[in-house]
Amino acid sequence: MSLLADVPGFLQVFSDGSVKRMAPEIAPNSTESSTRYKSKDVVIDALKPITARLFVPSSLSFTSPVLVYFHGGGFCIGSTTWFGYHHFLGDLCAAAGCIVLSVDYRLAPEHRLPVAYQDCYSSLEWLSCSCRTRTEPWLERADISCLFLSGDSAGANIAHQVAVMTTRVPVTGIQVRGLMPIHPFFGSQRRTPEETAEGFAASCVAMNDLFWGLSIPEGSNRDYFGCNFEATGMSAGEWARFPSALVFVAGLDFLKERGLSYAEFMRERGVRGVELVEAEGEGHVYHVYHPESEATRMLQKQMCEFMAAFDAQETRLV
Repeated sequence: MSLLADVPGFLQVFSDGSVKRMAPEIAPNSTESSTRYKSKDVVIDALKPITARLFVPSSLSFTSPVLVYFHGGGFCIGSTTWFGYHHFLGDLCAAAGCIVLSVDYRLAPEHRLPVAYQDCYSSLEWLSCSCRTRTEPWLERADISCLFLSGDSAGANIAHQVAVMTTRVPVTGIQVRGLMPIHPFFGSQRRTPEETAEGFAASCVAMNDLFWGLSIPEGSNRDYFGCNFEATGMSAGEWARFPSALVFVAGLDFLKERGLSYAEFMRERGVRGVELVEAEGEGHVYHVYHPESEATRMLQKQMCEFMAAFDAQETRLV
């Protein structure tokens, strides 16, 4: 048995198809109300399996918007149980006064794309069913007609694809109001100027190629629709129904170019309300590694303001 792929500290893939994942610190959920929020793990689909971590503000006494979040990790690693994700999303839940559903989708290379997209779309179907049948008491005050999609890195890619899927095939009762991709992970056969640079960039290209090679369908290349957003293939009418987006990039992130191009691509397709925010001096997914940093607090504030703007708009229309 030989080693086919190695991401030191995170992932090893062997020739017999086995995969070894090394997880960082894990955060337990807390079903008892803290001073700010409570959390618990739920089962989206026991057969596949797909699970999620649900966050609810401790003092929730009114109907709340819902944020569905998809973790990053090159489609191959990551979990909502990781310490950084748990604390970032718990704090965001409390600050925004929203319910958060953080999804643990199936990972590549055992489950190559588009499995992650399908799993995450099914989490919206689970939300819809749970709210209609009242089978999940923690969703009693969830307003799925005011739902937001977010995620970081590969999770931001998933958020985009789920938005595409719901634009084409809406989920009963769910209205996706906005999209908040953080440091989105995209690519293409054509290299960007940063990707052709030497030194540090070369190692980043190699790492990205490794993750894409493990996650896209066998026989595909980086112009696969899940990798290259220019291959999305939606009609003008579908783009006109696409949700507004607040795209986050980081100044020191190797993927910044892709994020900038993604925002511009959506503007050119006529998507309304596309905004771009750059965190200068910060690296890729800094909020996961430093969930209590000043930069992370600013990111949470910007996300809260984006969601609150839709609440204000709804109030004016009443």
